[in-house]
Amino acid sequence: MTDWGLLDPGAADRAGTDDDAVLAAMVDVERALLRAWGSVLGEPLDAAADVLDAPSLDRAALQRGVARDGVPVVALVPALRAQLSAAGFDPAPLHLGATSQDVVDTALMLVARQALHEARAILVEAGTGLAAMAQRERHSPRIARSLARQAEASTLGVLAAGWLDGLASAVAAIDAVAFPVQFGGAVGTGTAADAAAARPGGSEAVRAELATLLGLADPGRAWHTERTPVLAVASAAAAVVAALGRIAGDATLLSREEIGEVRLSGGGGSSAMPHKRNPVDAVAITAAATEAPGLLQVIAAAAIAGDERSAGRWHAEWASLRRLVRLTRSASAAAARLLGGLEFDRERAAELLEHAGPAGERPSRDVLAAASDRVVERAVARFTRIADQEPHA
Repeated sequence: MTDWGLLDPGAADRAGTDDDAVLAAMVDVERALLRAWGSVLGEPLDAAADVLDAPSLDRAALQRGVARDGVPVVALVPALRAQLSAAGFDPAPLHLGATSQDVVDTALMLVARQALHEARAILVEAGTGLAAMAQRERHSPRIARSLARQAEASTLGVLAAGWLDGLASAVAAIDAVAFPVQFGGAVGTGTAADAAAARPGGSEAVRAELATLLGLADPGRAWHTERTPVLAVASAAAAVVAALGRIAGDATLLSREEIGEVRLSGGGGSSAMPHKRNPVDAVAITAAATEAPGLLQVIAAAAIAGDERSAGRWHAEWASLRRLVRLTRSASAAAARLLGGLEFDRERAAELLEHAGPAGERPSRDVLAAASDRVVERAVARFTRIADQEPHA
């Protein structure tokens, strides 16, 4: 029996991050490595690379291999070599100069890049709608809150602009991350690849070609024990989920019946109270945002690594990184649904402001309008500038 989401609303969207996706990414790495060697050696290996097929691999055998060897690649390589032999190709060039960590690290970078870039696209689309909402509501007054108490007059547009700033920061966090290929061989020196290429620096030529074929960054080095690339990806993912968690928290609070500044479309039911419509997307985002810091802590702890391949710490990264990028993609999709169905109740917001605090604490209408215009315009301009940039490979 496998987990299939019964107790996992925070990561309801598993597309591109499940075990089959990771396996497909590992096979993609081995396929690209064959092609890279073909380029470096001047040999035609493209046809052999085309033979490699992830869907036909024996999952149960790979699972037994992981339990036996502690890594999935030890069982994967002979299975792929069997595919080559069955098709009449020499299996020797497969996995040439590589080690298990090269394949796992690179495959997880492929999975992370796909998940975060998809999250980025979702956030940009959601942000475009949110920017329009901020513009529409820039002069709709409301009472802002500080330390859980009514504070000073603001506008619904400023509230939306604050959310938009969070989306802009989330997109910027993704854009700042490079997704590097890993290729260093047994201990990161690349000596086996140098020997196979029959020249010094052969491993660097293979790594550069591998990076090009996979669309990943060439870091110019092996990072087997220097784990900051993984920590950078994990930190970006956690930053995205945190920004979305803030929006979900505001939406949950402000959509309470006793406040009612926000209206949410749809909603989930209750087993005991049929009248309820629960803010399911906001709940899912909040669950993801609550879980993400613990996953980041695991990856930060694993980053101290040690030796040329860490015993246990490296292994702890796998599920935590995969989980973090899954939460990021899933929470982004939930945020798009949340914002797409969200409406402000201008009349209710104005009513709450009217009954809030002494009138002397409120800025004049003209001063508030000017301030709101400035905040909204800057948030929209910042989001637009960031959204129009190209993310790293």
